[in-house]
This record gives sequence, structure tokens and C-alpha cells, in this order.
Amino acid sequence: MKRIAVLTSGGDAPGMNACIRGAVRAGLYYGMEVYGIVRGYDGMINDNFIEMDDRSVSNIIQKGGTILKSARSDEFRTKEGRAKAYENIKKHGIDGLVVIGGNGTFTGAGLFYDEFKIPCVGAPGTIDNDLYGTDFTIGYDTAVNTCLAAIDKIRDTADAHERCFFIEVMGRDTGYIAVRSAIAGGAEMAILPEEHTDIEDIIKRLKYGTSDSKASHIIIVAEGEKSGRASDIANEVKERIPALDVKVTILGHVQRGGAPTAADRVLASRLGLAAVEGLWNGQTNVMAGIINRNLIYTPFQETITKKKPIKDELTRIIEVLNGRKYQE
Repeated sequence: MKRIAVLTSGGDAPGMNACIRGAVRAGLYYGMEVYGIVRGYDGMINDNFIEMDDRSVSNIIQKGGTILKSARSDEFRTKEGRAKAYENIKKHGIDGLVVIGGNGTFTGAGLFYDEFKIPCVGAPGTIDNDLYGTDFTIGYDTAVNTCLAAIDKIRDTADAHERCFFIEVMGRDTGYIAVRSAIAGGAEMAILPEEHTDIEDIIKRLKYGTSDSKASHIIIVAEGEKSGRASDIANEVKERIPALDVKVTILGHVQRGGAPTAADRVLASRLGLAAVEGLWNGQTNVMAGIINRNLIYTPFQETITKKKPIKDELTRIIEVLNGRKYQE
């Protein structure tokens, strides 16, 4: 393993730069040459390779986004596109790849290894925290803290006007961001894709809170919720409880940006190093992750296909700390 390349792919996440830094400096520590591939798999196809050294990754650990950029590549989904990418890998003499991203990134890396036997080790970079094989993904902690800052501000205006706010957060088809930001923000409810939430239950809870002279309500909605987005649910609540002043805030891509938290910087640095050491020690087609504070390598196939359920304890915290049970 003399020469490796690092890429970021899919949705960006705060801490990706810290992971790039960790991977580059780990590679140099082990005496390897390190290249960066700009714009992910698209850059691999279009021969967008740059040699990296210590100075290439100076002063980036605190920055959001990714200095290597990210792009979704439809061409890499085809055999012809992957063959082009392989020609460029051969041209630059790359012996192994560190791929930073999520589900789609690891699916592509797995296919690339199956076809061309280029060793790949992944680092989980996604705010969604939806990858099996790690307790937390790079960017998740920062995204939750971004949501929390917004929830705290919205609560001020909700209290001032005695309003009910439905706040929609990201997470793709999982509710990890929603559940933790709801707990930390003291929300009355978290509506998650993992749990069926009947509109009747929402109505009952809101009516009970209103009758109990509760001044305001904060309800967090995960974007992948099966019963609808925050605006759909809010519109139905408006129809059913006309006296309730209902507002919707969709936090959107603000959750993807910003300086990573200390937790994300440490996690990203640890996983960047672990990905390189995995390649150095002969690992391939695996993702480096942290479970119960221990480093674990999980096959891409498992990270992609296995579900990572939200612990019942987290949803129970919201239920119990919301106050006494509403009356049926």
C-alpha cells in the first residue's frame, strides 16, 4: 500500500474536512503518497486527482463542507463509468481508497471493488446517522446542535405568541436527528418514520395540552415521516383545532453546514486514521465505525442493508418528560 486516494461523496456533513485531514496525515505517517479526488466518483471518472501533503490539510479541521467537494455521479452507476474511473486509478498508481460518505458512497465502493479489486475502506460521513456499524456518524452531532439552536429560538417566539410550532428536520428516512433534538430541545413530541404516529394521537395530545393551559407547543417532525411532511400535518391540525395558532418551520440545509462540534472533530479524526490503518492492515470493503467507544470494521454490505433502529429509551424519554399522561 504505497499510494492511496481520499474522496468525499454524497451529502456533505460537518467534520468531513477533519476526516480528510485525519486520512491524509495518517497516510503520510505510514510513508504513503496521498491523493485527493475532487468531486467524488465524478472526479474519479474525469481524472480530477490532486496530490496532497501536510499543508494541503492545514487549517481545515474547523471548517464545514468538504475541501474535496462532493457530487452525485450518475455515470459511476454504470459499468462504463466505473471502467473509466478504474483507468484513472491505474494511471495514478492508486493502491487503495478511503471513501467518506453514506449509503450510496459505500454501495459504489463495493461495486468498484467487486469489478476491479481496488481495496476500499469507508468512513461514515452523513448527518442522518443511519449507517449500521457505528453509534454515530460524522456530522450528526453538529446537525443536532444546529437544530437545537433553532428550536431554542423558536421556543421564545412560540411562548410570546402562544403558538404551536411544527419544526421539520432532516434525516432522510430515519428519525435520529429528530429524536435527539426533540429531547435536548424539550419538545412535546417527535414524529418519526420508525414509529407510526396517528393524526388522532397528535390531535388528542394538543387538545389535552391546550385544555391544561399550556401556552405553546414544539413538535419535531422528521422529513421522512410516512404520514406526511410538517406542513401536511400542520394543515390537518389547523382544520381540526381552529383555535390553535399553528406555524411551520423547515430547517432544511442549514443542518448540513457550520463548524463541526468537538465531538464530530474527534470522531472524524479517529475514523480518518482508522480508514487508512484498515487499508494498511489489509482490510477492504469495510466501513470503520465506533461502537461502545471501540473501533469496529463492518462490511459495506451490512452497513447498507442492515437497519439501525432508534432505541426505545430515547422515544420514551420524550413521552415521560413531556409531563403527566394526557387523558384518553
